[in-house]
Amino acid sequence: MDPTQQWPDAGPVVRPYAMTSGRTTPVRGAFDLISIVMATRPPEDDDGLHPESAQILRHSQQPVSVAELSAELDLPAGTVMVLLGDLLAQQLIVTRSPTPARGVASRPVLEAVINGLSG
Repeated sequence: MDPTQQWPDAGPVVRPYAMTSGRTTPVRGAFDLISIVMATRPPEDDDGLHPESAQILRHSQQPVSVAELSAELDLPAGTVMVLLGDLLAQQLIVTRSPTPARGVASRPVLEAVINGLSG
C-alpha cells in the first residue's frame, strides 16, 4: 500500500463497535426487531449512561419496538439490542415479545387467502 494513501473513514463501523465494547450479543435478555421496550423511568444525569443509552430511555417512555428505536437512533439493530441488554440488566427498561394472534383462522378465511394468492 502506498504510504501516502489515506484510509477510508471508518466512523460508521467503529462507532457502534466502540459503543458496545465489541460485544455482539446482549448481556441480558433476548431481543428481536419486534420486541417491545419501555423505560421504567426517564434518564437522569447521574445514571452514568452512554449518550445512546440515554436516548433509548428518552425514546422508550412509551412502548416502542426495537426496529423503531434502531431507525430513530440511526444505529444498527444489533447495536441497539446490545445496549438494551445493558439497560435491562440495570432494570431501566422492561421488555416483552408481541402477543401472538389468538386462535386459528377459519377454513373460509384460509381458502380465501389461498384463492387470492393463486388467482
